[in-house]
Amino acid sequence: MIEIKNLHKKFGNKEVLKGINLTINKGETIVIIGRSGCGKSVLIKHIVGLLQPDEGYVKVEGRIVSDLNEKELYLLRKKFGFLYQGAALFDSMTVEENVGLSLMESSAKPHSEKIHKVVDEKLGIVALSGVNKLKPAELSGGMKKRVGLARALVTNPDYILYDEPTTGLDPIMSDSIDKLIKELTEKLNVTSIVVTHDMQSVKNVADKVAMIHDGIIYFTGAPDEMLKSKDPVIVEFIKRTGI
Repeated sequence: MIEIKNLHKKFGNKEVLKGINLTINKGETIVIIGRSGCGKSVLIKHIVGLLQPDEGYVKVEGRIVSDLNEKELYLLRKKFGFLYQGAALFDSMTVEENVGLSLMESSAKPHSEKIHKVVDEKLGIVALSGVNKLKPAELSGGMKKRVGLARALVTNPDYILYDEPTTGLDPIMSDSIDKLIKELTEKLNVTSIVVTHDMQSVKNVADKVAMIHDGIIYFTGAPDEMLKSKDPVIVEFIKRTGI
């Protein structure tokens, strides 16, 4: 479980987070939404200890992230898998090398059969068996996202963070990625944290929605509850998404 209490963060004179309070329960898929620049990415960086709070704390599995030393923080981050916006694959590497990178870096035998089998397994989970030797330039946008997701899964994380997973994809491929997120959460019993502005994805994958507005969690609840809301701030946000 992840607990976020009274989280504040300021950059210069700009206060981005003004007292975030949020609980993310084990095994659920929570979607964090809000306008561009509202602090979604800043919040995620606090969860994995890339930023230190000015006030308040993030607690992961009972431990305050900002209190951890370097070794403890490294071990914490191994519990997280990341799917970056745009997949963030290395163009010079094959699919297999991209997916298995973290395993190869920490292994005395970076090209072992064991690592090869793990990579094969994760590519199979995202329905991309047989693409090991291809380069990112040979993949479609949707395939790149799936490779990025296989890489996120390779260390068997307890939590997966998705940064705008459907950005740049057509509606059919976006639905495919949404279905995969849902399937993986259920099949692998991971906790999924999805950062997006895509309300269709919210409808497709979320158990719970958290909306950041003016530096706080303005709304938290089920997707249907949000879509039925008459609150003018929520109505305007949904209207801007085109739903």
